[in-house]
Amino acid sequence: MADLADDLRRVLFTPGRLGPLDLPNRVAMSPMSRYQSPLGVPAAGVPEYYRRRAAGGVGLVIVEGSAIPHSTSAYSRNIPKAHGAEALAMLRKVVDAVHGEGSRIALQLWHAGLARKPSDAEDPDEASVGPTAHFPGGEQPARALTETDIADIIAAYGEAAANARAAGFDAINIHGAHGYLIDQFLWPVTNTRTDSWNGTLVERARFGVEVIREMRRRVGPDFPLMLRYSQWKIPDYRAALAQTPAELAPLLEAFVDAGIDAFDASTRRFWEPAFAGSDLNLAGWTKKLTGKDTMSVGSVGLDQSLDPRGMRGQDQAAAGQAHMADLVKMLDRGDFDVIAAGRVLLANPEWPRLAAEGRFAELRPFDPRMLATLECSEVELAPAEPGAAPISSL
Repeated sequence: MADLADDLRRVLFTPGRLGPLDLPNRVAMSPMSRYQSPLGVPAAGVPEYYRRRAAGGVGLVIVEGSAIPHSTSAYSRNIPKAHGAEALAMLRKVVDAVHGEGSRIALQLWHAGLARKPSDAEDPDEASVGPTAHFPGGEQPARALTETDIADIIAAYGEAAANARAAGFDAINIHGAHGYLIDQFLWPVTNTRTDSWNGTLVERARFGVEVIREMRRRVGPDFPLMLRYSQWKIPDYRAALAQTPAELAPLLEAFVDAGIDAFDASTRRFWEPAFAGSDLNLAGWTKKLTGKDTMSVGSVGLDQSLDPRGMRGQDQAAAGQAHMADLVKMLDRGDFDVIAAGRVLLANPEWPRLAAEGRFAELRPFDPRMLATLECSEVELAPAEPGAAPISSL
């Protein structure tokens, strides 16, 4: 265990980089929705929640997906907004709290598209929007975007990007993964349009490309933009945009040409190969195909995977050292540049430091009930009530 701790300290606690963004180390906090921002304004405890993770050794904090200034953007009335004086003032406090610990901070920008929950939105009577009106398992009402809608949403992404830079964030993470709006254009299941916003995979990327171009125009040539993308979707864990690296390459090249500096390649388990015939994961292939810096993510720091149907109220995932040797190997050979952790950081704000000191026995397991509070590391891990409601996986 001492050797593993030494290796983790060596690979994690050295300076990192994502495009033009210099980092104090190679550990990031993955963006995770906490639903603690009533009507889009982060609650008073949100700055301290993020500060604790920065103090615990996270070099890059990525703030949870925040709604762009468009009426159908927000997944819920309780996620942050990247617009409005009150919300931006609280986000500035988050930035100051993280910078005070010497860490860098990015804001994830998000339009939920057809995955939005109208019943939990500020305006429950307004229909959700997407490339078309179909979303597997999605709520109704929903409607297909018009050309005017698309132009408005692209402009809203640009406005949100400018807001994030003005609020002091060091970078922007664009949510183009998991079956949300940008990904809905990419996925043939949700994009059955018959116009120029559909076609080949690269042609379906047009919406994401135009979003990136507008954001780049608004923040300038040197401000770091990273794109989160995935093969899997929340409605379908087996979904894939590309079956081979050759199919993936033109898609990534389109995003690079539009202005992306780095990629956040989201997988459910970081140690799993992305394609047959190679042990590179999705972040590894992304770096190889584009030459851009990449960040990997997926069950980092957990000793067991959660049920493939998602997290249930009684499910816990023990934190420990499983696959940490894989992480060392992958970072050592340069597969990717930064590793992002999620659930393990909810349970253990000091996870990077504890892991690098070999103190795995002190790590608390992740429990879905931690999602209900910002003080999640203090949740009493008593047995859950039988028949607890399902909670979507992160």
